[in-house]
Amino acid sequence: MATLHWEKTEGTCFCFDFRRRQEEGKCTKQTQTDLFGRTQVHTRMQFTFNLHFLPIISSFVIFLLFFPVISAAQFEDFRRLNQTFRPGEESKKIRLIRTHLMKINKPAVKTIQSPDGDILDCVMAHHQPAFDHPVLKGTKPLDPPERPYGYHHAGMESENYQLWSLSGESCPEGTIPIRRTTEQDILRANSIKRFGRKIVKPVRRDSSSGGHEHAVGYVSGDQYYGAKASINVWDPKVTDRFEFSLSQMWVISGSFGDDLNTIEAGWQVSPELYGDNYPRFFTYWTTDAYQATGCYNLLCSGFVQTNNKIAIGAAISPTSSYNGGQFDISLLIWKDPKHGNWWLEFGSGVLVGYWPASLFTHLRDHASMVQFGGEVVNSQASGSHTSTEMGSGHFSGEGFGKASYFRNMQVVDWDNSLIPLSNLKVLADNPNCYDIRGGINNVWGNYIYYGGPGKNPRCP
Repeated sequence: MATLHWEKTEGTCFCFDFRRRQEEGKCTKQTQTDLFGRTQVHTRMQFTFNLHFLPIISSFVIFLLFFPVISAAQFEDFRRLNQTFRPGEESKKIRLIRTHLMKINKPAVKTIQSPDGDILDCVMAHHQPAFDHPVLKGTKPLDPPERPYGYHHAGMESENYQLWSLSGESCPEGTIPIRRTTEQDILRANSIKRFGRKIVKPVRRDSSSGGHEHAVGYVSGDQYYGAKASINVWDPKVTDRFEFSLSQMWVISGSFGDDLNTIEAGWQVSPELYGDNYPRFFTYWTTDAYQATGCYNLLCSGFVQTNNKIAIGAAISPTSSYNGGQFDISLLIWKDPKHGNWWLEFGSGVLVGYWPASLFTHLRDHASMVQFGGEVVNSQASGSHTSTEMGSGHFSGEGFGKASYFRNMQVVDWDNSLIPLSNLKVLADNPNCYDIRGGINNVWGNYIYYGGPGKNPRCP
């Protein structure tokens, strides 16, 4: 079947075949209810070639070119759906998508509508996606461990740092909030298999790779059992829907090859993953250098969430403003000495959950590197460097209130103690586009400023 674009006006359906240039026929409506009880109306088209309608069809096509009735994003999703699969495979694709949605969207005991358009499902904790994993089936969430020695609360004391919480609703005890995944979320991905996963690429600290550019501070050469820092949150401009901008901590072990293990957490703006440009709290993990294991958030089995107040993948609010108020979040990742699991704290003393030690190979023991900083995708879609911003979109030299920062950066040692960084190194893959500088003082301890605007006169 040729790629079609249709528009319904006052009960009349027009069908356009862009390769045969014109079609005439009738359209019938069909109402369909999906697996989650949502009703959708589909229009089926029966058409035959008819030259008499050429002037009418041509005029209508011209009208649509100048007065589009659908958004560019909607048309792009429609185009990708039809071009990705050969004729006859569309219905198979939709069936696969809905099967995948059934797998990751678990039955909810309560549903919450977020002001930003997200739908949050309150799912029983023992029904969450993590327990679909073969090594976790039949288990239940563990009780929280003790924090590392030297731990102190940092960051904003209020828990209202996610937009969905502004609705005034909350998930009951014994449940966790999970951002509902939609068909459109999956359609934006390259494939169902790759949905919720990072692009396969080698992770390196000495050069950019695969269009990914970094500005990071890192420590290596020792054994690390966790990391902690406070990060100010911004809403950087992302100029291509298949690019992202993020700020995060990486806890890393293994070689920078097929056996790389990482645990990651921070905030990101990713139009492809979320369908908008809100900065969102995210997590990630992999045990094979992003090839077949791991995913963002709760989009696969792995991370075990234990908190009913934090939604991983939900938008963060408020954000920092240039030359104005600064809002930062505190992140702590550490390895429980008793069970070996890697726990995550977000904000002011709120435990989110843990990555089970059984997921990993090298990280079952310890990490060999910790990184702090920013990353963007530079797709060069326009033939030049992207204008996607990192952090605040301003270079590190502008300092507090203008540049992005990590402050009070620490690592956890073998004795489960938080200690300052030693021998912090900084690296920017392309310092004319995004740069970084580090420092230390009595208030912030180890810190970095980082970021940049992307394309500029020194970064063509």
